[in-house]
Parts: sequence; C-alpha cells; structure tokens
Amino acid sequence: MRLVASLIVLVLVVAIAGYAFTGSPSLAGLGPSNNTSVTANGAANGAANEAANEADKGREIGLQQIAAMVDKLALRMKSRPDDTEGWTMLARSYAVLGRYPEAVPAYRHATTLEPNNAALLADYADALAATNDGHVTPESSALLDRALAIDPHQPKALALAGTIAFEGGDYAGAVAQWQKIADALPSDSEFRQQVQANIDEARRRGHLSAGNPSSKSGASSDASNDSSSRAATSQVGSVSGTVTLAPGLASRASPFDTVFVFARAAVGGRMPLAVFRATVADLPLAFKLDDSMAMTAMKLSDAKQVIVGARISRSGNALPQSGDLSGESGAVAPGASGVSITITSVVGAR
Repeated sequence: MRLVASLIVLVLVVAIAGYAFTGSPSLAGLGPSNNTSVTANGAANGAANEAANEADKGREIGLQQIAAMVDKLALRMKSRPDDTEGWTMLARSYAVLGRYPEAVPAYRHATTLEPNNAALLADYADALAATNDGHVTPESSALLDRALAIDPHQPKALALAGTIAFEGGDYAGAVAQWQKIADALPSDSEFRQQVQANIDEARRRGHLSAGNPSSKSGASSDASNDSSSRAATSQVGSVSGTVTLAPGLASRASPFDTVFVFARAAVGGRMPLAVFRATVADLPLAFKLDDSMAMTAMKLSDAKQVIVGARISRSGNALPQSGDLSGESGAVAPGASGVSITITSVVGAR
C-alpha cells in the first residue's frame, strides 16, 4: 500500500482532529534526546525540564479534549440519522484518529445517505482495508468499482484499484489505473514522479513496453485543463523538500510505521494548513505540500511563513503519542523548495 500512502492526502474535516497533527511542537525542542533542550553553553537545564513538564500537561489536556469532542460528535449523530455531513465528518474523524473499526460503520451509514459520492466510497474502501491489516477485501473492492463507475478519475479509488491489480499480478491493469493519476498531475510534481516510479516498476514486472511518461493521450482535455490549474496553484502556494530519519533513531521505527508530514503557520494558530501521510519505508521521502491539500478555509499560500514538521507514529494515530519520533524545519515562506527535515526527537522524552 506504499503508493497509496505516498499519494493520498490525509484530509481532516474537523478542526479538533486537525490540531492533533501538531500537538505541542515545542516539545520537539525540549526533549534532551537530541540535545536541543539546552543552550550552547549547557545552561538552563532546570528551566527547560520545567517547561517540558508544563508543555506535557497542556498536551495531555488537549488530547483528552479532542477525544471527548469526537465522542460527543458520535453521540450527537445517534439522534441525527439523516445528517449526511455529520456522518461523513464522524467517519473521517475516526479514520484520521486511526480508529478504523469505528470509522467503518460511520462510513457505511454515510454512503447509504450519499451513495453516489465517489470520494466517500473510496474512503470507505480504504477504512475497510485498514481493518484487515491493509489488505483489500471483496467488499472494499466492490466499493472501489462503484466509486470508479461514478468518477473514473477519482484519485484515491484509482490508487487503491491499481494496488489491487499490482498485488494480484495484473501489472497492465495497475499501469492503466496509475497512469490516470499521473496524467492529472503537473509534470514537475514530486507526486507524479513517485507515481511514475510505480508505473515503471509495474511495467518491469509485467515485461510491458515503456510508454512516454509525459504522454497525456489517455487524458481528456478537461483533465489537462485541471492539471494546468493545479500546476499554477502549486507554484503560488507550495513547500517541497525531503524528510529523513536520524540514523540514531532508525532502530525505533518499523518500515510500516506511519509518517505524517504537515505545514502550519509560523505565527498564529497551530492548525495544519496541509498534510499528507506516508510510511517509514518511503524514507528518505520527497514531499510537496500545496494549497490542494488545504484542510480548512486557511491555505498554505495565505501564510507569510510556515513551519514544516514530520512525525513517525507507530500506532498510525493522528494524535501525538509518547515515543513518537518528530522533527521540523525553521520558518520558510510559501514557495520554498529544498526544505530539509530530519527526524531527531522522541516525543515526551526527558
């Protein structure tokens, strides 16, 4: 499922879940594990530890409040069986929090209310796979067929359908699905390069003749216009670079652990402006965050400066947990490229 992890933007639909991606970013600089909690001359250790303790208390209170608010939303939905938006919000909130067994029935109810929403069907299929150790089930496969019948260019459905074909040895089928994703992406997009690498691997395994990576013969003029529009947006509000894991922390991470990469405003609220999810197996990871990944009305291009962070979660939970690994950049302006993030800190370490 690495292609899916690299491609799919993790969309948050409630602010309470969005805050959780950053938690208390100051903790990354307060943990002595990377020697950044002390000044250059080694002074103020006591003050740093005291500040870390206070930050931990604030973080725990915040996480409890977030969980309580999601549970409150679940209770509210019991009395609103026809609230499509509310059930969709609840399902996606559970998924973002990694609570997939609870997300599945919420998605089932939401798709009953809105059966022709291709994106919702793809999310439902993904949640079902997540409850089956990441393996697609017959039910999730049928959901993907429905999604693609409604919208043949739905990216998440295409990514998952291509993965099913690839894992089943249908390399031509995988190429056909993934090529549609590549055709809809800007030619200079890092995501397109990742998709193309997977297409090339499928061609190699299937002994298929190589096509022209830049060809858009299979794309409609509408898709081409959409691609041009996204490219223009990407140039205005995007941040790109690489995420690496410090060698000293490599033993603490599994290849299947989740990597969250996010951007937040350097000044102001901590709500992430853009987020996507990958895995440790993808590291070192080339990333690009842009306005197409906006999670609220506030976009990356609206900020004067942003901080880009990365966090490794063994549980896959959007909420920071003690033992997670993290790192972040300094403040950069939207449009910056070559941003380097090294994951060097252990969340909650003393």
